[in-house]
Amino acid sequence: MEIVKVENLVKKYGKDENEVIAVNNVSFTVEKGEFVAIVGSSGSGKSTLLHLIGGVDRPTSGKVFIDGKDIYKMSDDNLAIFRRRQIGLIYQFYNLIPILNVEENITLPCDLDNKKVEKQKLNNLLQTLGLESRRKHLPNELSGGQQQRTSIGRAMITNPSIILADEPTGNLDSKASDEIVNLLKKSNKEFKQTIIMITHNMEIAKIADRVLKMEDGKIIER
Repeated sequence: MEIVKVENLVKKYGKDENEVIAVNNVSFTVEKGEFVAIVGSSGSGKSTLLHLIGGVDRPTSGKVFIDGKDIYKMSDDNLAIFRRRQIGLIYQFYNLIPILNVEENITLPCDLDNKKVEKQKLNNLLQTLGLESRRKHLPNELSGGQQQRTSIGRAMITNPSIILADEPTGNLDSKASDEIVNLLKKSNKEFKQTIIMITHNMEIAKIADRVLKMEDGKIIER
């Protein structure tokens, strides 16, 4: 079952001689439960593509469908709500709120949506993430790997249709990177979570079901 459909996606910056085409007529689909890695060098357009899929930025032209919904037909407010409920975003630099503890950072999307968090679900998630003993710790009291695991928990707490991970191991040492990769793989295999991951590391990309390679804003291998 198709959960993501990208159609002729284009993103341009600047005008005339200063125009840069960051994403150049990209089309592909992702099946529900699939793990897709998008690889490419710095400046290839892969992060821009991920942000377009996630509704963080709007394209110059083209369409993105998630669960059959054309996300760019939505108003900014409705898109923000859809993104919070249906799209889990994991960033390279964690983007945790420094004054909130682990538990509060993870449940933030639910709090913003005025939704009550199931205690058992939260406890199970903390156990899966290996953060049970750190649930009341602030981000500055955590290692890099623990901070990234917290951001993964925040992405997973709403049971999103899709998780988008932008260089999730790019700021971590090899041990912490392995932990995050294994956690994403577990989320995909055991919980059937659909994941699109951006990485420049081909070894990390090998855990995915499928690898797309980008260059100069285009997908050149799939």
